[in-house]
Amino acid sequence: MTQSISSPGYTSAQTISVLTGASVLLTMSMGMRQSFGLFVSPVTQDLGISVADFTLAIAIQNFTWGLSQPLIGAVADRFGCRVMTILGSLLYAGGLGVTMVAQGPIALWIGLGVMVGLALACTGLSLALAAAARAVSPIKRSVTLGTISAAGSIGTFIAAPLAQGLIDSNGWLVAMVGFLGLCVVMIPAAFFTGAGDKAGLDQATNANDSDAGMSLKEVLIEAWQHKGYVTMAVAYFVCGLQLIFIATHLPAYLEICGQSPILGAQALGVIGGFNAIGCYILGWLGGKYPKHYLLGGVYLLRSGFIVVYFLLPATPTTTLVFAAVMGLLWLGVAPLVTGLVGQIFGLRNMATLTGVAFFCHQTGSFVGAWGAGLLFDAMQNYDLAWQIGVAIGVTAGLAQMCMNDKPTDRMQGAVPA
Repeated sequence: MTQSISSPGYTSAQTISVLTGASVLLTMSMGMRQSFGLFVSPVTQDLGISVADFTLAIAIQNFTWGLSQPLIGAVADRFGCRVMTILGSLLYAGGLGVTMVAQGPIALWIGLGVMVGLALACTGLSLALAAAARAVSPIKRSVTLGTISAAGSIGTFIAAPLAQGLIDSNGWLVAMVGFLGLCVVMIPAAFFTGAGDKAGLDQATNANDSDAGMSLKEVLIEAWQHKGYVTMAVAYFVCGLQLIFIATHLPAYLEICGQSPILGAQALGVIGGFNAIGCYILGWLGGKYPKHYLLGGVYLLRSGFIVVYFLLPATPTTTLVFAAVMGLLWLGVAPLVTGLVGQIFGLRNMATLTGVAFFCHQTGSFVGAWGAGLLFDAMQNYDLAWQIGVAIGVTAGLAQMCMNDKPTDRMQGAVPA
């Protein structure tokens, strides 16, 4: 890494620290989050609760994450990321601990739901990508965001096999202990993610930054008045719905189809491995082509491959091919959305505005996790759930391609993000 990729005001050491810390933080945090679907069967059987009870915890987790993200992003924009990312790492461990002592659904909703949801708002994509975006120069920003996002998918490649192996050999409680070990790794990573906090705040308040001094109300009003941003945020709802449906319900679907539980873990691991490739590719493409076209294309392609997979018999081959394709189209939307926010509004309030968009994403995750669980309990299959996901996915993809991606009047003449 050389000085040339560093943003003005950042030293090479600060840039390296931020990018390394953000990568490791996402590896652990997102890896665990995307592996919780492996716990559906063992936890529901052990605690004697329904699938909908467990998936409601995942839904609460995602909704809490989304609801708190704008506020946590606003705090990080003004005071730096370090305090929030460290606090989130500790809260993540606390949420897993409460989950381990659960005797029924209420403790599960508090621990795996509310506490882990708040933790993800501090340790997930929004803060990590905002910190990374400020640390690198505009010309390297899109590909760097793609690379950092890839770290979150590598985490699935680590966490899913770890969890399934421990569940098979020692039960789900020991698997949770393994996840607590990953939380320990997150703490120093969270510290390094905030290495550029002072430089980022100084950069954001210099004379050339046209949004310095804007109040939170003014930031939100400006965002609401930009119809392209509103379109992007609404389309992001569908992204959350599709991804959490697959991550949470694919293992259970495979068991219904008579496949081994190991296949579910393998599929999540393949998603993680190919997601690393997809994030980098989409980040690189985002630096060369209009980001809103790429986002729309991702939503349309996902929907098409979901149709093909669920119409075919679920076999190890079709499942792993599906997982590979979905992995290529997984978290790569995050650097594109983050890049669009920077392009339209600038860097000063990036964590706030990506947080608002992410609230829409997590509302979709809430619907995808719990809604699909309710449909399954009522119908004993996932047919209607995936059909709804495909229908709104196509609609979102077309709308996303038509969005206005021009910078605000305030940003005219600024360096494009």
